[in-house]
Amino acid sequence: MHADPDSRRFVAWVRSAAPYIHAFGGRTFVIAVGGEVLQGPLANSLVQDCNLLAALGIKLVLVVGARPQIEEELAARSLEARYHKGLRVTDAQAMECVKRANGAIRIDVEALFSQGLPNTPMAGSTIEVASGNFLTARPVGVVDGIDHGYTGTVRKVDVEALNDALADSDIVLIQPYGYSLTGEVFNLSMEEVAESVAVALQATKLIYLCDAPGIVDESGELVPELTADEATQWLKAGRGITEDLGLYLPRAIRAVKLGVARAHMIDRDLDGALLLEFFTTQGVGTVISRERLARMRHAGVEDVPAIAGLIAPLEADGTLVSRGRERLEREIDRFSVLEHDEVIMGCAAFYPYPEEAMAELACLAVMPEYRRHGYGEQILSYVETRARAEKIRDLFVLTTVTAHWFVERGFKEAGIDALPRVRRENYNPQRRSKVLVKRL
Repeated sequence: MHADPDSRRFVAWVRSAAPYIHAFGGRTFVIAVGGEVLQGPLANSLVQDCNLLAALGIKLVLVVGARPQIEEELAARSLEARYHKGLRVTDAQAMECVKRANGAIRIDVEALFSQGLPNTPMAGSTIEVASGNFLTARPVGVVDGIDHGYTGTVRKVDVEALNDALADSDIVLIQPYGYSLTGEVFNLSMEEVAESVAVALQATKLIYLCDAPGIVDESGELVPELTADEATQWLKAGRGITEDLGLYLPRAIRAVKLGVARAHMIDRDLDGALLLEFFTTQGVGTVISRERLARMRHAGVEDVPAIAGLIAPLEADGTLVSRGRERLEREIDRFSVLEHDEVIMGCAAFYPYPEEAMAELACLAVMPEYRRHGYGEQILSYVETRARAEKIRDLFVLTTVTAHWFVERGFKEAGIDALPRVRRENYNPQRRSKVLVKRL
């Protein structure tokens, strides 16, 4: 009996998500959500997805903004909203609106996490939501001659209390207000609170749900990843920077420079955006990191299962020679891996023959989803650099189906006699592999 196509796709997705599930367990994510999301049709979906993340062992801090709700409170009292450089000016009347809006949001969020009807994604869940005065604030004061009143900025995050709450609860809810040492309450910006909390906790991820799919280029294509320095240039150029990105991107850049591993810009109007960003290889938003997400490194014994899974399909169809787990373990020091966001996406093996100044590049493999991302070239470049460092003159490969790929990258077809003597003696004529050599 064979599974239908939808079932096979589901199984493939679960298997591809497994490395991320293992990598994220016990890690801390800070998710920043504007008040617009709670007013929109995807509020329930967001809560359900947060419920799933918590069930997978991820420590969640949910920072929920209140800008549209505050606007409604102001309008109901015929008060005008005042801003200066994107920051609300909060007088005493506006502060009353801030308190009312945030109080209502807290009740709404806790209610959303309390739902558990049968036959729904929340069925059987027991989500504990904690909140508290984790933030100490101070007034912004007078800026450009404008007194910001009760608008504040984060002075300190109570990391110890926050970690205790994360240990005792599934999700910690933080709202954008804080208390001063004198007991006053100050209105804070959601984006600053999220950044400050993520930096204080040294979170694995800081996520902003925003009014754009992420950063897009001139042709409207999503830019999936940027370093902090590259993102700074995008911000200066103003290319594709929406209102939300203008507020969130500077915070994301600062956060990753101050120790947060990743910051993500994700579309708030995309159902399931969190799951698609975290548990698919392509993702759906823009991720900001200090350095490139994809990096090469020497493999270790702990990488054997991932390498075995990566090359298994190529061994099954005859593209690669079958190695087996024991051989991989014996030869693991010959392997290098390409790691993308803590998941191994590619590998290659390097077998030197120093007496003849030659080396073999073997077992080059990249996950199918990433073969158009230039990762094969990155692995090849890494191996070539290693070969030159070891005074290798010629790099060779034996291949049955990918000869054209190597030829396009400078390799030339040669006879078996071009191989080192030891390798020539072990050549398997039944595979009829082509010998390709590149002079370094």
